[in-house]
Amino acid sequence: MTSLLDNFDAATSPASRPLRFVTNAMLEKLFNDVLKNHDGLRGAHCIHEWWMRGEMAANIEAMLAKLWQHASASIPEWLPMQHINWLSTVYEVAGRFKDIKNGRSNIYLVLLDYSDSRAEPHGIYVGMSKYSAAVRFDQHKAGVRAAGSVLKRGLEVLTGPVLHLQYIKRSEAERIEEQLAEALRAEGLFVQGGH
Repeated sequence: MTSLLDNFDAATSPASRPLRFVTNAMLEKLFNDVLKNHDGLRGAHCIHEWWMRGEMAANIEAMLAKLWQHASASIPEWLPMQHINWLSTVYEVAGRFKDIKNGRSNIYLVLLDYSDSRAEPHGIYVGMSKYSAAVRFDQHKAGVRAAGSVLKRGLEVLTGPVLHLQYIKRSEAERIEEQLAEALRAEGLFVQGGH
């Protein structure tokens, strides 16, 4: 069974869903094995697969807590730290955009907290920058060329859905930023940025 987990490494994108064809029972066994081995990367892929299958929020939150408890040092940055109802939609929509490498611009997404003002507690910010998503998020939070929504409501970067949209040409990044924001709005998400 662990041979299923040997077929991918840190370069394997969560969007490729390497565990897509694994049964739920097998996925549970794999997850328990990776917890024993303190393997955050493979545990993240297990949780991601359940997430994409529409597993209940309480179960995802419990699995995230277990993974952080057993393997915090090796959890990849693309795994969100909390459950988001519409994460699979973001992956699907972002996957429609093709990468055009040979540039210095990056598309990034930030999870926003609207729990004080909206029925759906989360929104999403779509941006582009020459900086990595983590650096740009820190800049927003420090007030450097900050979008107010990220400064005030930014929770974390959602790296996974746009891993393929890094180091692209600026002209393409500008187009994708705008079109991705519109496509996410069309799916009913509350979107900031994208301009």
